[in-house]
Amino acid sequence: MNKYNDIEVIINNKRYTLSGYESEEYLHRVASYINNKHAQFRNKDAYKFLDAELKNILLQINIADDYFKTLDKLEELKKENESKSNEIYDIRHELITSRTMLDAAHKEIEELKKELNEAQKKIVRLETELADAGKRVN
Repeated sequence: MNKYNDIEVIINNKRYTLSGYESEEYLHRVASYINNKHAQFRNKDAYKFLDAELKNILLQINIADDYFKTLDKLEELKKENESKSNEIYDIRHELITSRTMLDAAHKEIEELKKELNEAQKKIVRLETELADAGKRVN
């Protein structure tokens, strides 16, 4: 089990302690994400004139928006993955069918080669018999 981590981070120019079983790198990534969101809003002129509560609400809405867009993208990727898996399954099925047909064709070719060989032997035998019969008639 992961160890419990306490790390100090600075979010929006204030020091906080983040705690959890996640890695320190992950906790820093979370703090960095929140800082980036604050920076995005700080750079907008209209944001500067809002009260703290509205600023926090807008930040939360923006984070929720990112979250739901990510969930939608994840669902889209799952569907795409399922579609690709089905496509791979179909291709594998076609490959197996093709291999079976190829094996059957090879087997038929071998049988036809044997038949051809037997037919050639029979022709030689019949030609020999015909030549012998022709010699006897003369």
